[in-house]
Amino acid sequence: MKLKLGVDISKAKFDVALLLDGKKYRSKVFSNTGAGFRALLEWIASNVPGGQANVHVCMEATGVYHESLALFLHEQDIDVSVVNPMLVKRFVESEGARSKTDSADAKALARYADRTQPELWQAPSPAVRKLQALVGRLETLKGMRQAEDNRLEVAHEAVRSSLLEIISQLDASIEEVRAQIRQTINDDPDLKSRRGLLETIPGLGDKTIPQLLAYIGRPERFKSVKALIAHAGLAPMIQQSGTSLNKKRGTHPIGHEALRQALYFPAMVAGKYNPVVARFWQRLKEQNKPGKVIVVACMHKLLAIAYGVLKSGKPFDPGRSLAATA
Repeated sequence: MKLKLGVDISKAKFDVALLLDGKKYRSKVFSNTGAGFRALLEWIASNVPGGQANVHVCMEATGVYHESLALFLHEQDIDVSVVNPMLVKRFVESEGARSKTDSADAKALARYADRTQPELWQAPSPAVRKLQALVGRLETLKGMRQAEDNRLEVAHEAVRSSLLEIISQLDASIEEVRAQIRQTINDDPDLKSRRGLLETIPGLGDKTIPQLLAYIGRPERFKSVKALIAHAGLAPMIQQSGTSLNKKRGTHPIGHEALRQALYFPAMVAGKYNPVVARFWQRLKEQNKPGKVIVVACMHKLLAIAYGVLKSGKPFDPGRSLAATA
């Protein structure tokens, strides 16, 4: 069995812990850069009997920080698992561990991999990686544009022309990136086909579909719709104990935040124009559910519909879906 290497990664660095004989560790800290990645390979060669062919790396899905290292290791033919942070947190809680440090987290990831043998991570295709980069860049530019627009509202006359110039430049950059996103999808038969499937779902439009294609990637990488829902952090979170604690939250705090944000407004649109989501919305409303709970539940429903369409390769059929839920 391959040795397990836990990796706790952040923006600037990552801690690694190699589990030896099920109880001892060998640890090291590297910079989260290309040089740090190469140094890790050298460290593995020196510390793992049999070298990189005998190691299984396990890390959490932490925003975008883990992606470059996971891809680098995958390209070196090293086994990599990228796991849901919530599952690791529950594992650590079950052990009764109290320490919360980067080094302790790396060790916990190594133990988690040793006990659960998580599935290996599948690297996105080059087209999906390109789309992910473009979608991320578009969201950054939109945030910058909104920030400048907010400043313009209260700006002194002396700086208004500068702000307007920057806003104009940002608008041009936003349109350029949107054009690149459309071209990237058009140039890849798989992405183009999946876009066509998502376009059949009322509530999903030109802004949301590229985000879903980027954030979900290949739908086959999720075993079930429940796995995708958990990945997005849209599974219901319930805290209940006796009669003193009974709290329900719409989502888990851990999950793919960008995917959740991408679904928020589409869920509200689908609540009006998608017959399946609209019926679901109305049923929850009749049960006097709070508005935010209804929206989150409809985000869940809309993501499940998108997964079903992508996994089956068949366009959305509201009649069949309504019959199934009747």
